[in-house]
Amino acid sequence: MAKLYYAKDCNLNLLKDKKLAIIGYGSQGHAHALNLRDSGLQVIIGLPESSKSRKRAEAAGFKVMTPAEAAEAAEIVMILVPDEKQADLYHKDVEKHMTAGKSLVFAHGFNIHYGQIVPPADVDVFMIAPKGPGHTVRSQYEEGKGVPSLIAVYQDVSGQATQKALAWAAGIGAARAGILETTFKEETETDLFGEQAVLCGGVCALMIAGFETLIEAGYQPESAYFECVHEMKLIIDLVNKGGIGMMNYSISDTAEYGEYVAGSKIITDDTKKAMKQLLREIQDGSFAGRWILENKTGRTFFNANRRMLKEHKIEQVGAELREKMLWTKQELE
Repeated sequence: MAKLYYAKDCNLNLLKDKKLAIIGYGSQGHAHALNLRDSGLQVIIGLPESSKSRKRAEAAGFKVMTPAEAAEAAEIVMILVPDEKQADLYHKDVEKHMTAGKSLVFAHGFNIHYGQIVPPADVDVFMIAPKGPGHTVRSQYEEGKGVPSLIAVYQDVSGQATQKALAWAAGIGAARAGILETTFKEETETDLFGEQAVLCGGVCALMIAGFETLIEAGYQPESAYFECVHEMKLIIDLVNKGGIGMMNYSISDTAEYGEYVAGSKIITDDTKKAMKQLLREIQDGSFAGRWILENKTGRTFFNANRRMLKEHKIEQVGAELREKMLWTKQELE
């Protein structure tokens, strides 16, 4: 069983006298910044002068500088802009300020693992990757809890890279939940695979296929949405809380029997073969190459698919139903 680190394993004082720069103030950026500051650390924010997030960061009380100024001023620099923007930002604003003894930090290993960013040999390079969206990282911290996180070290020049990663993770609240050590390779490849095969690609395709099957058979779109989309969260919450066994304990025996009868008919040997092919393309860099090229050529495939999803009936029906779900609206307010 892999070891999990907790508060007793982390020394937040390692970062107390250091200036931390967070480049980006989006989902993860704002959460890391606020949590670290609330943990007593010095945080500055790096954003372009044209960024819409500048006012929000300033309103939160942060000193906001350009990315280049923040990278120059700080001893530890974390890049928290989208994967596809990191390499250009690094080469333009950060690289020249990564002098000996500094640390370069990420929340995802994509650009390091696939060679889009090649850091100098005399800086520490490590990662802290919360296993949850930024708003959850922040809300859990405010409630005295935390989101489990991964840490990884790519370069350890100082001999303290792991300790600094643990300290940062503790600063955002992860030590309250558990910190797992991994590698940049493992984090990147498993994260991409999970997104594509299960969490985003697999689950969304499954919900859409189920929705379409029911309405093509003449059932109400609203009923199809409730059965194939809305209830997904209820089931996943049970799995997240107590595993598949707890879900089966909570559902009817009829539903559990249906699980055993139908699961292998939907997820077949061919599905598993397709998953293995996805994993091979992640491991050999084929997927990364396509995504990098997509961003350099106008995102035509990406934008076309985003538009088609927006126009799909499942999205239209879902929007109408959610507007009528008073409890859902209250949760979002």
